[in-house]
Amino acid sequence: MKIPPEIQPHAILAVPEENRTGKPSALNRLISLDQERAWVTVDLEALAHNVRSLKTWVGSTVDLMAVVKADAYGHGAIAITKTALASGANWLAVATLEEGIQLREAGIQAPILVLGFIQNAVQIKSLIDFNLDPTLCTLDQAERLAEVAAHYPSPKNSPKNSLQNGDRPTPLRVHLNIDTGMSRLGVPWPEARSLVERIYQLPSLKLVSVYSHFATADEPDILRPRRQRKRFEQAIAPIITQIQDLATGQNQPLPKFHMANSAAILSDRAFHYDLVRPGLAIYGICPAKHLSDRLELKPVLSVHARVTQIRTIAPGEGVSYGHRFIAQRPTRVAAVGIGYADGVPRNLSGQLSVLFQNQLVPQIGSITMDQILLDATDVPDLHSGDVVTLLGNAEGGGDRTISAQDWADQLGTISWEILCGFKHRLPRITLPAAAPANPET
Repeated sequence: MKIPPEIQPHAILAVPEENRTGKPSALNRLISLDQERAWVTVDLEALAHNVRSLKTWVGSTVDLMAVVKADAYGHGAIAITKTALASGANWLAVATLEEGIQLREAGIQAPILVLGFIQNAVQIKSLIDFNLDPTLCTLDQAERLAEVAAHYPSPKNSPKNSLQNGDRPTPLRVHLNIDTGMSRLGVPWPEARSLVERIYQLPSLKLVSVYSHFATADEPDILRPRRQRKRFEQAIAPIITQIQDLATGQNQPLPKFHMANSAAILSDRAFHYDLVRPGLAIYGICPAKHLSDRLELKPVLSVHARVTQIRTIAPGEGVSYGHRFIAQRPTRVAAVGIGYADGVPRNLSGQLSVLFQNQLVPQIGSITMDQILLDATDVPDLHSGDVVTLLGNAEGGGDRTISAQDWADQLGTISWEILCGFKHRLPRITLPAAAPANPET
């Protein structure tokens, strides 16, 4: 990714409040890239492209719920959320109550589903205060949600301190999670019908969606996802008519049905239903190699760091903790100001390369808390102060790129873990998205 001239490292960049997380207050005013040792760049235009592409893929009749939990997979939840909504997302999903409150306090008004389990009374009141939607998994939880919602006024139509005679709070919107094979949260699929019946008997609850979650949609064998889909449909088939009758009788819209994560969205259109829940795909990473030809996705996040010192060591000299690298020739060693405390996995020691001028430069020795070391012997143009790229395209252009999936493959893990690992002591530099086209002009 090429950084525009106005925010090249020699420039001073005023950074929006939402991208300064973790910076001491004295540094919150301005970030000078020529003083930064390392940073993360977030390309919002790439994100907008990915959301628009997914919307086109699923069609106009299917809603899109952008999954922005875990600080939008480490990208910065507020800026990501605003761009996703401007690009066609209709709904949002977070993992925790706190994540939802953060978005509401930033002025986000779209429906927000909290995927985690909530039944504590204080948490339920916070849900109501901030107009957040809980996931419903059990009968006991439904009773608790209904009890609090029935006696705690919605800030939209009543004072918070008490309910007036005759006042009724706005029903709490809930989303029923049916477990069809993930064996995590959710009501077991054979029990879904009885729980739905009970939900519609509780006037302080409003069922707005019924969903499940695939366990293996990113694998080439789609037999298990299809089995989960069959269970989902077996669970909802006997209650669809029931829901229609109950919802119509109570003048409620029918709930939406959804199952598809990023992999399911790309693998089979039969998984789409009324709504899809892309996470990884909106951040520009395909969830599985066998699906990589389905849709052009653009990585949103890149990671850059600065060379702080270069020195030459003699043959036989060791490098970094444990001397896991011993020089076999006069070796030009470049120190770079980023380490495992910033999110570079220590287990990549000796397996990592960075990009400089479209050339791969190998990392050597143990990755330390704040620094990595490079063998720059064959890169004479690399000097102290130069910027190298750990993830993304090389600065200045070129056809080479390093992706989070490359790191994940080397570590035997998943790209989700890599993206979520970059810590907030690295500033986030946000490249803005282009303004959406006005269809009236």
